[in-house]
Amino acid sequence: MLLLDTADVRPQDRIEVFEAAALGQTGSCGVEHELGPDGLMSKRLEGWRFGPVAMYFNSGTGMRYWQTSRHLRMDSWNTVSVLAQVAGPGRFIWNDHQQVLTARDLVVASKSAGYWERTWSGVGSNIALMIDAEQIALPDSMIHNAVPRITLSPITPLVLNHIHALRRDADRLETDAGGDDVGQATLSLVRALIASVITDDRARRAIGNETLLVRVLAYIRAHLTDPELTPARIAAAHNISLRSLYRLCEDGGLSLEQWIIRRRLDGARSDLTAPEHAHRTIDAIARSWGFTHPGYFTRRFRGAYGLTPREARRQGKNHAAL
Repeated sequence: MLLLDTADVRPQDRIEVFEAAALGQTGSCGVEHELGPDGLMSKRLEGWRFGPVAMYFNSGTGMRYWQTSRHLRMDSWNTVSVLAQVAGPGRFIWNDHQQVLTARDLVVASKSAGYWERTWSGVGSNIALMIDAEQIALPDSMIHNAVPRITLSPITPLVLNHIHALRRDADRLETDAGGDDVGQATLSLVRALIASVITDDRARRAIGNETLLVRVLAYIRAHLTDPELTPARIAAAHNISLRSLYRLCEDGGLSLEQWIIRRRLDGARSDLTAPEHAHRTIDAIARSWGFTHPGYFTRRFRGAYGLTPREARRQGKNHAAL
């Protein structure tokens, strides 16, 4: 959902309006802005809510954003942020820890952890997740210790993929009946991310076991289009046996193979009805979602949606023409 586009604001009011919007969404903070080649600040801010998780996409001219313990005292809103740089050269500072940010990096910041800031220069964009620290349900000291170690986490690519996928489908997911479940899954991934770099083995194992199914499903979503995705590969990626994987899914109330097939079918159906994929053949779309046998794809598609892939494509064209 669009929260602010400074293109709709008088140039002399843009900074004030943006800072009021930032304050309203993230609590007390400090903000400085770079100006573009035209001498103006330009920003577009979008935001969504998924149960316990708020997500923001901020794009435009360069900026510096920071929070300190003083800001926490001003509004008592203790939050944990997960930040992903999408475009533009970025930087993250936490106390004496400094880190250059690229599109492959992820950082965690806590409002109670002292001073932290993020910046980018030139035209750029980033995604931020914000979660109330009480929802994380981990000691502040554990979160603080994890902040400079997130780059060491083996699950950073998985969490990054999840965040980008969430951003791409945010408008639909926010209004979907399962939006709260998406938020709870995201919360579990953030807990797993923090736990993956803490030094307390007992706590790490406990949180790892608690969030294992969420991580497994996120891994599957990240590799849905790979025809080589198999239960054995999924189990190996999470250092568990195949039997343990099936038991984990069964305890979670789902059939692993059927869950994978349904998500692939949903992805294929979305592409079949999207105007930007109109030039692609049905077989090409099916293969891109891991279906290597056209007959099997058509049969499963009809069973799931009550119409053939060709009929679904025709239906999508008719809706687009209205």
